Amino acid sequence: MSVSLHPEPIGPVPVETVRVAKAAFPAGNAYVVMRDELGSLIEDVHLAHLFPKRGQPAARPWRLAMITVFQFVENLSDRQAADAVRGRIDWKYALGLELENPGFDHTVLSEFRSRLVDSGAERLLLDLFLEQFRQHGLLKAHGRQRTDSSHVLAAVRALNRLELVREALRHALDVLATIVPGWLQSQARPEWLERYTGRSDEWRLPKSKEAQTDLANTIGKDGAVLFRAIYSSRAPRWLRDVPAVETLRRVWVQNYVPTEAGPRWRSSDDGLPKASQFVSSPLDLDAHLGRKHTTAWVGYKVHLTETCEDDAPNLITHVETTAAPTADGEVTPRVHRALYDKQLLPEVHIVDTGYLDAELLVTTRAEFGVQLLGPTRHDHRWQSRAAAGFGLEHFTIDWEHRRAICPEGHTSSEWTPRMDNRGNDSIYIRFAPSDCGPCPSRDLCTRSHSKYPRRGLAIRPQQQYEALRHRRAQERTRDYADEYAHRAGIEGTISQGVRRCGMRRSRYRGHARTHLGHVLTAASINFVRVADWLAGVPRARTRHSAFARLMS
Repeated sequence: MSVSLHPEPIGPVPVETVRVAKAAFPAGNAYVVMRDELGSLIEDVHLAHLFPKRGQPAARPWRLAMITVFQFVENLSDRQAADAVRGRIDWKYALGLELENPGFDHTVLSEFRSRLVDSGAERLLLDLFLEQFRQHGLLKAHGRQRTDSSHVLAAVRALNRLELVREALRHALDVLATIVPGWLQSQARPEWLERYTGRSDEWRLPKSKEAQTDLANTIGKDGAVLFRAIYSSRAPRWLRDVPAVETLRRVWVQNYVPTEAGPRWRSSDDGLPKASQFVSSPLDLDAHLGRKHTTAWVGYKVHLTETCEDDAPNLITHVETTAAPTADGEVTPRVHRALYDKQLLPEVHIVDTGYLDAELLVTTRAEFGVQLLGPTRHDHRWQSRAAAGFGLEHFTIDWEHRRAICPEGHTSSEWTPRMDNRGNDSIYIRFAPSDCGPCPSRDLCTRSHSKYPRRGLAIRPQQQYEALRHRRAQERTRDYADEYAHRAGIEGTISQGVRRCGMRRSRYRGHARTHLGHVLTAASINFVRVADWLAGVPRARTRHSAFARLMS
């Protein structure tokens, strides 16, 4: 049954609800304070485009939006949130409900989230909150902001490749058994019942490598039998378009090599797709394998950007959800574009090394007028590691005449623009062997043992090169250290999202719904922080061990 929306003004909190709530919470709490100080934050008219104009009247959308945020504030399930609306006085106060209001069925919350996702409005609630905070003077642009990321586990089990192919085939058989039971019964082989019943975590793998390979080839042949049946002229053509069948096809392509004898288990020598293309679970095709230092996971990454001013609450201004293998540097321009669209660009954006490089230092300032502040990547050349010899900083670059001059006064013989192994613009400079060979400082410059040694330099284009040199010089100053120290607070925000809102594991499957969960997490954190700010709750101080306090 379709529902409709007829926007109405938000009325005052019922008198009896006010009386009981004030008696129960004489000092107020987050929900009471926010309703008293800022009102409802969201109105029906803001959500009108999510609902049709005809049909049965819907529950007040502004209430559904606020309840959705409230449940993330306390990490509640839909059923628990619906029970809180029925039974908690502070929630009734914030939602403007009568004390005897019976609430609603918990499935309404899932339907509301689906409307946000289907309309591409995942960021709507966070942006509405930010606009209200800006109108009340709690949020200002052109200040200081910081960004960091954290890994997020998908709402699926992590599978090895053998478990993956079995799970993909089992999932396809379960789906086909539901939509075409008669057809599948005529095609399935009796041994499949034992082989593909039960989840992969209930199933023991063979111990030896040879037995595992044999089992993988057997599963591959079973899949080939099913594919022949699906793609035969006697099967309904629409079976080929069933999502579970298409997923099974992708899994087989990435894990098997077709041969005349049937599918053969693909080894590392045969080549495997990169992580961003590899299907890691048949139940969430957007979840991929990611690695960062010693941490490996299947899922996503969430990037949080927040303000960090001394005279205002720290508010999350943007949330970006990416696939797990996505490099942090790819996110930097997206963050700036989103903040530009919201008119919330900072003057200084504090990030760690992953979010910047020489090109971003230049383009961020040129396109958005933002100073990207953070440590550059270390110079891993042997001269830098040994703190000896002639590093890049000892050479003079003559940009006008496209040449370099070494510390001994020799001029380079080659200047070649090119792309480096990361796809970045680069310039490769080489000196002549006749200069390098007899040079008395050769051992300080190159460790080449060839008959004709020569020094080579790889540098970025002029603007990037100079920006990088300026930043590395800046990193040695006290002012830089004091400014960069503000980045540390983002770790507390990530901790709050993980510990309070359950951000470490996605509640939902798929990129769009996972992103919605992250946006709602950000909105809930902002809600709590503004409530604490209005109530005069001091910010928590960084905790230090007894030994650290003693030594400081």
